[in-house]
Amino acid sequence: MNKELDQLAADNIRALAVAMVEKANSGHPGGPMGGADYMHILYSEFFNYDPSDMKWPFRDRFFMDAGHLSTLMYAQYYLLGNYSKDDVSNFRQWGSVTPGHPEVDVARGIENTSGPLGQGHTMGVGAAVAANFLKARFGDWMNHKIYGFISDGGVQEEISQGAGRIAGHLGLSNFIMFYDSNDVQLSSKTDEVTSEDTAKKYEAWGWKVVTIDGHDHDQIRKALTDANAETEKPTLIIGETIMGKGCVTADGTPYEGYTELHGKPIGNTGADYEKTLVNLGADVDNPFDIYSKVEEYYEGIINKKKDEAQAKKREIDAWRSENAELSSKLDGFLEGKLPNLDFSSIEQKEGQATRAASSNVLAYLAQNVENMIVSSADLSNSDKTDGFLKKTSVLKKGDFSGAFLQAGVAELTMATMANGIALHGGVMAVVATFFVFSDYMKPAIRLSCIQELPVKFVWTHDAFRVGEDGPTHQPIEQEAQIRLLEKLKNHSHEQSFVALRPADSQETNVAWKMAMENQKTPTGLILSRQGIGDVPAKSGNRYEEALNAEKGGYLVQEVADPDVILIANGSEVSTLVAATKLLEEKEGLKVNIASIPSEGIFRQQSEAYQETVIPPNKPVFGLTAGLPVNLEGLAGPNGKVFGLEHFGYSAPAKVLDEKFGFTGDQVYQQVVDFLK
Repeated sequence: MNKELDQLAADNIRALAVAMVEKANSGHPGGPMGGADYMHILYSEFFNYDPSDMKWPFRDRFFMDAGHLSTLMYAQYYLLGNYSKDDVSNFRQWGSVTPGHPEVDVARGIENTSGPLGQGHTMGVGAAVAANFLKARFGDWMNHKIYGFISDGGVQEEISQGAGRIAGHLGLSNFIMFYDSNDVQLSSKTDEVTSEDTAKKYEAWGWKVVTIDGHDHDQIRKALTDANAETEKPTLIIGETIMGKGCVTADGTPYEGYTELHGKPIGNTGADYEKTLVNLGADVDNPFDIYSKVEEYYEGIINKKKDEAQAKKREIDAWRSENAELSSKLDGFLEGKLPNLDFSSIEQKEGQATRAASSNVLAYLAQNVENMIVSSADLSNSDKTDGFLKKTSVLKKGDFSGAFLQAGVAELTMATMANGIALHGGVMAVVATFFVFSDYMKPAIRLSCIQELPVKFVWTHDAFRVGEDGPTHQPIEQEAQIRLLEKLKNHSHEQSFVALRPADSQETNVAWKMAMENQKTPTGLILSRQGIGDVPAKSGNRYEEALNAEKGGYLVQEVADPDVILIANGSEVSTLVAATKLLEEKEGLKVNIASIPSEGIFRQQSEAYQETVIPPNKPVFGLTAGLPVNLEGLAGPNGKVFGLEHFGYSAPAKVLDEKFGFTGDQVYQQVVDFLK
C-alpha cells in the first residue's frame, strides 16, 4: 500500500480513458474517471486471478454492467498487461480489440459483453449461482468471487429488480457489486428521474449495503474487505463518485460533475483536454503511455498475483490428488463434456403435447446430466420443466445441492442469469416460459447470440391453440421474430441461433438431442400446449426417422414424382398428414410431406439434399400457425403459405382450428384450390 502510487495509478487510468475517447472522438470519459479509484484498488489488492493463465477456471470474475465505461476496463487491463499501447490507442476503430462497448474476451479479462444496461450485473448474478452450484459439489476451496459494476442507469433498468431480488433471496455472498453513484446520467441528473432510496431497496432484498466515498482508497479497501468476509448476503458498495473526476478548464479550474462529461470527448465540453491530462500527471504528447512509476508498481502487482495464483493452484492440486473421481468429473464439467445420452430410450406416449414430451426428456436429463440448472419463470407445472424438478430440488439460500432455479415472474432476469451461468462455465443452463413471453426475453436472447452461449430456451404454448387464454397469450409473430436470428450470423460466422419446433414426441427427443449437442450457440425449443398426433413411421421406428431432423428438414412422407410438396413444422405437420389422406383419397394426388423444424440448419445442407426435400420444379404448399413469412422462403415465389395474419381470439383450441382454417378438411381444400 502506497498512497502516492495508488493515487497516481488511479489518475493514470483516468488519463488513459480521457485520451482514448478524445482520439476516437466518441465515447464516455466521465464515468471511467469516477470509477478509476475503485478499479485500481480492486484489481491491485483484492481480485484473484492468474496473469499468466487468464482462462483459469477458478479465478475471480468481473462483470461490467455499464458497458459505456469500456475505457475504464481497457485502461485498467492495460496496466495489468492485457492490452498493448496500440490496443488502447485504437479504441472504437475497425479491427480493434477495444470496441466501444466491451465484447467478451476472457483472454484479456473481459468476462461479458455489455452495453444494454442492467444485463451485465444480472449475468454476474447468474455466474455467482453457477459458482455456488459447483462449490456445493466440489468443496469450499472453490471460493472465488464474482464482482459486478453498476451505474445509475443500470440501477434504474427494471431488470435490476429481478437481479437484486434473486441474489438477495439466494444469499449470494460470493457476489460483490460496486454502484458508481455519481448522480449524473447521459441527458439529465438522477434527481430528475428518481427519488428512491437505493440502499434501503437493496437492504429490503436481503443485501449487505455500505455507502462510501468512492474516491477514498481506505474506504474502498474496508468495504471490499468486509464484503469478502460476508458469508450470508451479497454486498452492494455504493460508491459516491464524481463524474469527470480530475477534469479542469483551460485556467485550471475544476470542471467536474457535469452531465456533458458523460458522453462527449473532454475537448467538446467546458473542460480542457490538455490541461486535464496535465492535471492527471500525463504527458500530453504521449497520452497513451503508462506512467513510469505506475508501470513499475504494476509489475510488482502482477508478480504477486501470479504467486498467489500458484499457491491456490497447489491447494487445488492437493485436493485433486485426494479426490481423483471428483476431479475427473469437475474437468468434464469445465470442458463441457456430455455423458453418454440415449435419447431413443426415452419413452413417450402417443398423441401427447410436445411440452409433455419435453418434460419426459428433462426428467431423463435430470438423472443423467449432473451439471445442468433448469429455471422457469413461475410456470414449471405448465411449461413442464417440472419433469426436471421432480428429479431434483430447488436452489435455495445455504443449499445449492439442487439444480432447479425458481426465478419467479422475471423472464428477462432469468434469461440473462442463464447467460451468466454459461459465461461462468462448468454448468449448462436451461430456461423456460410460454412462447409469447419470449418478447420479455429478447434482449437476453440477443446477447446470448452475440456471446455465442449454448443456453437452451424452452418455449411452450407455441401457437393460437393456447385457446381460451386469448390473444395476449397466443404467439403469432413470435416464431418469425425468433427465426430471424437463424438468418443472422455471429462473429464466428456461424448461424447465431437454432430454433427447433418439433412435429411430435419423437422429434422432440431429437430436438433435445440437437440442443444438448449444440455447444456453439443458443438453442430454442418451441413446443405445443395441446396434444399432437404422432407422425406415422414409414419404417416402424419413428425415432430413427426423426433423427433426420438433425438436417433441419426432411420428408416424413415420400412418394415418387409427387404432385405437390406440403411443408410445415410443429403441430401443423400432423394437420398436413390429415389433409394428405383426403388429397390421396379424393383427388388421387401424390403428396410428399416435409417437416422443417429449423430452416437455418436445413439451409446449411447441400443444395442437392435440399432439393430432395423441396424440389425446385414442384408446387409447394406451406402451413404455419404463425405469420406466413415463417415458411415463405422455403415455399419459394411460386409456392403458397397459409398462415395467420391476425391476433388470436379466446376460445377452445379445436374451435380456433376450425375458425382459422387449420383442420385437415380445410387444409385439403386450400391445397386443391392452390393446385387449380
